[in-house]
Amino acid sequence: MSAATTGRPPAGRAAVRLGLQRGWTEFVLSLRSPQDQAFYLVSALGTLVFLWINRDDAVEGTDLLYPSVALPSILGALLAFGVVIGPAYALAMEREDGTLLRHKALPHGMQGYVTGQLVYHSLGLVPSLLTILVPGFLLFDGLMSGGAVGWLTLAWVVVLGLLATLPWGMVLGAVVPSTQKVGTWGMLPVLVITGISGIFAPIQALWGWLQVVAQVFPTYWIGLGMRSAFLPDSAAAAELGGSWRPGATVAVLVAWAVAGLLVAPRVLRRMARRQSGSQVQAAREAALQWVR
Repeated sequence: MSAATTGRPPAGRAAVRLGLQRGWTEFVLSLRSPQDQAFYLVSALGTLVFLWINRDDAVEGTDLLYPSVALPSILGALLAFGVVIGPAYALAMEREDGTLLRHKALPHGMQGYVTGQLVYHSLGLVPSLLTILVPGFLLFDGLMSGGAVGWLTLAWVVVLGLLATLPWGMVLGAVVPSTQKVGTWGMLPVLVITGISGIFAPIQALWGWLQVVAQVFPTYWIGLGMRSAFLPDSAAAAELGGSWRPGATVAVLVAWAVAGLLVAPRVLRRMARRQSGSQVQAAREAALQWVR
């Protein structure tokens, strides 16, 4: 009997709905987790203390104070780094503990799993941003120079930044051979890309060819978009090309998002086809050896 005859939703739609519920449930549980609460608070406290120590420092060549310039860069780094490494670790761990194998056995199980991961990690970014933003606006003046337009810019940069990076985090988790390798094979390239992106230091200080390489990846454009949301228009003079380049920012982030959404399902399906009970058992034994 068809889904229309029985009154039940198609299997694919039901899997997506279950994935949405799973992602929301995992997010709520993470908010209640003492470990996750400590992570949000400690990372926010460290960021705010750093900004407070440098609150009266002026950025060279401008009349802007350091917190105004550093805060959008920090938020950009959280987005670009966190939603790549977080999903990569989660996928690698759940491949090893058998979670993916169980989803593989269900109709459209991988579709539901991917949906859940997208929801969970997207929502997980919200408390990271809020725990820094809310106290930041109470402690420092002049953080959002763009007003309503700035908030709107922040919103689309975050959405496009998530779409441009999160699928690649899942690809990374699918291709690394083990959870331990995420910290080397995965984290090192992400750190290098972030380091040359202009988020922590002016990109003009890099060699010309490195500036070109940095602009290939979404991290540079996420940082640029964040700065365009928070800083006054006059600050664009310090950027490459002397402008915020919103059109190029949208184009590059959309291109990475489309590529990620095309590549990630194929990589995940290939990984799922190769997954077996013996591989899960071998991964568990390797993990025990690592702990010992």
